[in-house]
Amino acid sequence: MRAPSRKAAGRGVAFAASPVLAVKLPAWRSRLALFLLFAAFVALAVRAFWLQALSTDFLQKKGESRYARTLELPAVRGKILDRNGEVMASSLPVKAIWAIPDSVEAPPEKLRQLAQLLDIGYPELQKKLESDTSFVYLKRQVDNDIADKVIALDIPGLHTKKEYKRFYPAGHVAAHVLGFTNVEDKGQEGMELAHQEALGGVIGSRRVIRDRLGRVVDDIALLREPQDGRDLTLSIDSKIQYMAFTELQQAVEQHKAKAGGIVVLDVKTGEVLALANMPTYNPNSRTGLTGAQLRNRVFTDTYEPGSTLKPFTVALAMEKGLVSPTTVLDTPNKLTIGPSTIGDSHPHAAALSVSQIIQQSSNVGTVRMAQKLEPRQMWEMFSSVGFGQQPRFGFPGAVAGRMRPYKTWRPIEQATMSYGHGISVSLIQVARSYMIFARNGDMIPLSFQKVSQLPQPQRVISEKTATQMRDMMELVVGPGGTAPQAQVRGYRVAGKTGTAHKLENGHYVNKYVASFVGLAPASDPRIIIAVMIDEPSAGKHFGGLVAAPVFANVAASTLRSLNVPPDASITNVIMPAEPVAENL
Repeated sequence: MRAPSRKAAGRGVAFAASPVLAVKLPAWRSRLALFLLFAAFVALAVRAFWLQALSTDFLQKKGESRYARTLELPAVRGKILDRNGEVMASSLPVKAIWAIPDSVEAPPEKLRQLAQLLDIGYPELQKKLESDTSFVYLKRQVDNDIADKVIALDIPGLHTKKEYKRFYPAGHVAAHVLGFTNVEDKGQEGMELAHQEALGGVIGSRRVIRDRLGRVVDDIALLREPQDGRDLTLSIDSKIQYMAFTELQQAVEQHKAKAGGIVVLDVKTGEVLALANMPTYNPNSRTGLTGAQLRNRVFTDTYEPGSTLKPFTVALAMEKGLVSPTTVLDTPNKLTIGPSTIGDSHPHAAALSVSQIIQQSSNVGTVRMAQKLEPRQMWEMFSSVGFGQQPRFGFPGAVAGRMRPYKTWRPIEQATMSYGHGISVSLIQVARSYMIFARNGDMIPLSFQKVSQLPQPQRVISEKTATQMRDMMELVVGPGGTAPQAQVRGYRVAGKTGTAHKLENGHYVNKYVASFVGLAPASDPRIIIAVMIDEPSAGKHFGGLVAAPVFANVAASTLRSLNVPPDASITNVIMPAEPVAENL
């Protein structure tokens, strides 16, 4: 018998057919909800697997970054020594004061004491401590005794870091040779910059754990040992450097000059024994520095060498067999070339020998010889001694100067270039170029490091020509020459003066560069000294009056310092009332 169906109470309707239980939503929506729920669980599972299985290293690094730090272990910068082992630059241990701003807690009185110790203003200190960073330097390169007083304040969040500060015992005397380092102890100028890689060494590092206040609570591992920089031995002689600097400084002050430079070379080795510039600066205290103080004029400033270039024109003419020291040339006071006229500023004989042309620095006589030469020959001669060429002295900032291609020379330009106008050079280039006269016709490279092995020479002119030129340049410092004040008691000296108008805005003005380049002793040269005084304005401007005395004083001291035996009587110095004026 069939069981009766259940009826809704009081209404006679089947329970399964109740409208309350009727499905009103489509089936696909329920399936979608189920799928999304399942996808979410899968995503969570994948994420869990990614974090726990594949991203372990990443998460560990992130965790370590909250408490672990890598500390730098500074390397000690190498010393710079002179040729005799005297220290010219060394690094002293100091401290950097740093803070975690959020952790610094101190009353205003203590913070004022801190500002006073660090020699900074209280508002500046507050600004640093209020910065939105986790690390801030309050002051770098603080002396250790001051750093100890800072630590004694016991201010939470304040820390010190070991670093080094460069110290230069010679101060301003050798500033342009040595250069200086920045707050990171990296070279910025001079030898410090040129040999940064060797001097700087390699910093080390170690891994440590720090607490929230920045204190080291555990040393994890030494990652890399610091490698100290190598010491650098220069060719510079500190005694000669001091003498050269002192004489240059006195000359610049005496003649109220704008600037000056001097360089002393060892003829036998090519070593630079001294190099100085004025104005200068103290690398130990560089506040308020100007560009004029920083410029290494011996390398970076170019000028028209004037009459110091005449020996090269004369030497070339002799090399080509066109003249000899005794050859007499027609030398009127004025000489017209095309539309232009050149001349000598003081009267002389209408005919001069080649020796007299050098002795009296005759422009006309030099041009007479240049007219016998081809422009290409002169250009090759000047190039062979380094003019117009980029110097390779291992010193930053050295300039090439300017010498136009010979194919563009006009006759008047060839003429003026023969006596040092229309060409620009640096003082270091002029000093090195005179090696062909000092070394009997050959040249060697210059070096700012002490030489252990003599370099290979390169011949430029014959030994005969070089010897003859030295003999003629000896006349320059004798009676009737342009530089008797370059004489040195007990030594024979050869050299050449230079006095050139300065070129401004394409026009020559009544400002001068006075120079002198000399060799001593003339019988067997050991040193070359080149001196340049820029814009002397105290009444004298000729090279024989302004630069030659500097050469004489430095040469006398240098020859004695090097124990060079005299090659003349101690009574050899003969000073006339007034030297022969140099032709401009």
